[in-house]
Amino acid sequence: MNQHNPYLSVILPVYNEADNLNALHRSLCRELQAVGCSYEIIYCDDGSDDGSTGVLKELARSDPNVRILILRRNYGQTAAISAGVDHARGEIMILLDADLQNDPADIPRLLQKIDEGYDIVSGWRRRRSDPWISKKLPSRIANKFISWITGVPIHDQGCTLKAYRSEIMHDISLYGEMHRFISILGYWNGAKVAEVEVRHHPRQSGKSKYSLIRIFKVLLDIPLLVLLGNYITRPMHFFGIAGIGFHFAAVLCALRVAKDMWEGEQASENGFLILSVFFFLVGVMTFMMGLLAELTIRVYHESQQKKTYLIRESINPAPPRTDQNE
Repeated sequence: MNQHNPYLSVILPVYNEADNLNALHRSLCRELQAVGCSYEIIYCDDGSDDGSTGVLKELARSDPNVRILILRRNYGQTAAISAGVDHARGEIMILLDADLQNDPADIPRLLQKIDEGYDIVSGWRRRRSDPWISKKLPSRIANKFISWITGVPIHDQGCTLKAYRSEIMHDISLYGEMHRFISILGYWNGAKVAEVEVRHHPRQSGKSKYSLIRIFKVLLDIPLLVLLGNYITRPMHFFGIAGIGFHFAAVLCALRVAKDMWEGEQASENGFLILSVFFFLVGVMTFMMGLLAELTIRVYHESQQKKTYLIRESINPAPPRTDQNE
């Protein structure tokens, strides 16, 4: 990495947080200066309309370590984070929210874990300062379900405060609400993941952007997450398992029809006959989707020369190949 690049890149997605930005920046600078390494702070303004853009421009004028990315409109938190990652130059990237609920004083604890050899360190808001019914309970249920279905035992996927090695972040593409699953995607790419407890403060100013609708958006992303994580190079296995399940259901319904016919019932009057045909056709369609996905994946990897693997480290690598005709 170029020696002029900073060691840390702190990335903050910002949407209508004008009242919090100055206090946040003072706290953030105090903690980063105490760490004692070079840094940059990247504020990603996600279409704010409350004056946040003006506050950020003032911060950039007064602090040479500040960089501002102003998005054309409100694209969502994942897109804002992705923009920051694309423009970050540091060896270590730190994400945190701009609402003062994450505490910059926890950054040294994250960096300590990074120094121990971890690639991703995820914050865990164990004592979360949010309403129980509307936020804490749905979040706890969602986190347990996500940990169970992905096999990655992280208690708090929704905590933005995390630290990452830059090479891990550049290997991950972010869409939808996928910023919540960066730790899982990194783990599936071979990253070493740790979790540390972090502080969480009540919101003092501004309006929360959280709603129960976000929980449903996250749940809708889970099938895609599983497909990307476990079946990205073999999607036929994903769709094939579903297709086999539908065909098994079709066989069960057909056996029920056969049983009823044995007892003298007319097949044309049996609703299980329609279900059997339905499940069979859905199974065939699912297999066809798997075949199309297989072809799409092959085109994707071959057209862009994408590898189906990632190398963590190469020891005594072979020299580059040379053309024997040269």
